[in-house]
Amino acid sequence: MRTTINTSEAPAAIGPYSQAVRHGGLLWCSGQLGLEPASGAFRSPETVAQAEQALRNLEAICREAGTSLTKALRLTIYLVDLADFQAVNAVYQGFFESPYPARATVQVAALPKGGRVEIDAVVAI
Repeated sequence: MRTTINTSEAPAAIGPYSQAVRHGGLLWCSGQLGLEPASGAFRSPETVAQAEQALRNLEAICREAGTSLTKALRLTIYLVDLADFQAVNAVYQGFFESPYPARATVQVAALPKGGRVEIDAVVAI
């Protein structure tokens, strides 16, 4: 059975999609920008702060689904500038411990709302 997950503890979707979908034993989380849930605005123009907020948003979605971001199986990080790769890695290490989830990091031309980073995840329930 497919169940949509939405929480006010993460920013509302900015398009026709759910924050996450639970199916079977997996939670498929939509990409999260570094937007603050209450205001819908970026916490900061800085990539590091946006990455931290995006991961906090993913944590909130996981909590709503009854799981934890620490059970992530795979994440994708979308960066506007790969020069931020090491700085985002430092933030990432604050949220995960070894053995780390699988991950891909790609540079993109642009992100919604002018974001610097977006992160999505697949998480075990």
